[in-house]
This record gives sequence, structure tokens and C-alpha cells, in this order.
Amino acid sequence: MAKYKIALMPGDGIGNDVMDAAQIILRAVDLGAEYIPAEIGWQCWEKYGDALPPATIEILRNCDCALFGAITSKPHVKGYKSPIVRLRQVFDLYVNLRPCRAYPGNPLNYRDDIDIVVFRENTEDLYSGVEFYPVPEELMNLEGMGRFKGQDTAVSLRIFTRKGCRRIIEAAFKYAREHGRKKVTVIHKANVVRKTCGMFLEEAAAVAKDYPEIPWDDANVDAMTMWLIKNPEKYDVLVTSNLFGDIISDECAQLVGGLGFASAGNIGDTLAVFEPTHGSAPKYAGQYKVNPLAMLLSVRLMFEWLGEKRHASAVERAVAKVVRDGVHRTYDMGGTSTTLQVAEAVAREM
Repeated sequence: MAKYKIALMPGDGIGNDVMDAAQIILRAVDLGAEYIPAEIGWQCWEKYGDALPPATIEILRNCDCALFGAITSKPHVKGYKSPIVRLRQVFDLYVNLRPCRAYPGNPLNYRDDIDIVVFRENTEDLYSGVEFYPVPEELMNLEGMGRFKGQDTAVSLRIFTRKGCRRIIEAAFKYAREHGRKKVTVIHKANVVRKTCGMFLEEAAAVAKDYPEIPWDDANVDAMTMWLIKNPEKYDVLVTSNLFGDIISDECAQLVGGLGFASAGNIGDTLAVFEPTHGSAPKYAGQYKVNPLAMLLSVRLMFEWLGEKRHASAVERAVAKVVRDGVHRTYDMGGTSTTLQVAEAVAREM
């Protein structure tokens, strides 16, 4: 009997290329897992009219976790909704964990001493999907809406719940305690967006009382984008809401080499889905030229979440050595190695 059941969801475009790279690492490790293929993304929309088909949801209900490649976004196609956003909501994957570590030897590093972990709330905020166009009359009659009457108006609701705020902040502080991190920074815009960000700050202060050994501070999101460029070494664990986290985590990723190094875990209480945060880059699909390290580091996150810390450490050390040695590099790093050659180099070092 398999120790784990793990779904493999390549998705679209280069999702297939990086999933092939991930499987090189999985074959190098005796995890005792059953790997189950599952469909997701634009190809599913074309085939079934559903980017996250019921069969995939059923597979995930019976798996411990999943690896996900990439999807092609189609924002202007009527009825199409991001399957990864739906996935997060269906399975309540409320933590989006995005480590951003600089590996010495990477020519794309902003600095070599950056080691930031971003906790992004994953199910609420403007990504809740509660939107109106046209806007119902009862909504237009609410306080503050009067100046928009008579105009062609669309509304997207920024929804926060106290539970949603608390549990992402709790996850960040718990991670800081368990991993010996030095500080938590809460990112918000409470001076303007007072109700929702105000709630987020209130919950941060409440949670922090349970972690007296961990220093914490807070910062406005606009100022934070500046301070991350000026003094990235001063930041450790960042926690914020869904939209701000999406933006801040991409900035942090660029500081350590770009999206080719950006891994993520979508984590709930019973299921987790691990993914590189880059898109599907259709023009490169099937060419095996893109950087697989974001996906390989997502495999590392998966191993860690499963409690397979020895395997997680082996991947981390191997990635660091391959980057430091500089022999196998994809085009983004100035090299000529293929996606699979880099993955094979990492596997040899494990």
C-alpha cells in the first residue's frame, strides 16, 4: 500500500515541461507514493467547458497533496474562472506560503543575503469572486455610493473575515516559532482601507500576544515595496492579505532571481497543493528551455509538508549546489541547459 497519494496536475504550456522535471526528482527519491494524474487548466475548459473538472476535484479529495504546474489565464473568456483560485476556495487552502531565498552564485540575485518567507491569505479579499456588473440598486443605495449613481459602474467586494485574518497570521507566527525566524512583519493599508485592514491589524495584535518571544512590526504596503528594495535583509517573515500578498511575493521573488525561483504551497487543514508561481508561458511550451528550479523547490516544500524533512533538505542542498557551481543554467541565468538537464543535475546532487 502506498505511503502517500499525490496528484500530479501539469496544467498548460510549460506546466508540462516543469512537471517532467519534477518527476526526475520524484524518481530519485523513494517516497513510497502513488502518483495520480489529474487535469486542470485551459485545455480542460476547451474539452469540458470547465477548467477544474469534477473528476479532478474527486481525485484531490482522495489525495494527501498535489503538485501543480501552470495554467493559461483567459481573463476575457466569458464564464472562465481561474481554476487555481477555485481550487483554493473549494478545499479552503487558506495559506499561501512563498519562500524567497537567494542562492549564492545566482547571477540574477539582487543580493545574496535575502531569505524572506511570505504568508499570503489565500481565500478572501478581492479574490473572493463577489462582483457586480451591473450593480444592483440596493448596493448603489448604500452609504458612500451616491457619487457613483448614474454612472456605468462595476463593483468587486473586498471581503475579510476575522477567522480568515486570524488563521493566516497565526500560521505566520507559528512558522516563525518552529523555524527560528527572527521577526514577523504585518503588511496592510489600514490608514486608508480602514475596516478590512483595520481588522487584519487587530487580529495581528491579538495573535502576537501568544508569541511573546517573536518581535513583530507592521508596514503600509506601498512603503513596504520601497523598503524591500532598500533593505531586504531586514525582513524575515511577511504576512498579508490576498491581493497585497500576490504583489509583494512577486517583488520578493524578483529579488532572488525571478519567478524561475519562486515556489509556493497552497495549504489547508487536510490538503496542500504545491506550485511554481510562474505562468504557463505558451510560447515556450514543449521546448524544455525554462527554469525548473521553482518547481523543484515546490517539490521541496511538498516533502517538508509531508514530514519528509530529510528529502526536503536533500533537494534544498542540491539546488543550492547546482546554482553555486554554475555549470547547468537555463537561458534566464545566461546558460544553455535544458529544463530536464538542470533537473537531472539537481537529482545527481541529492
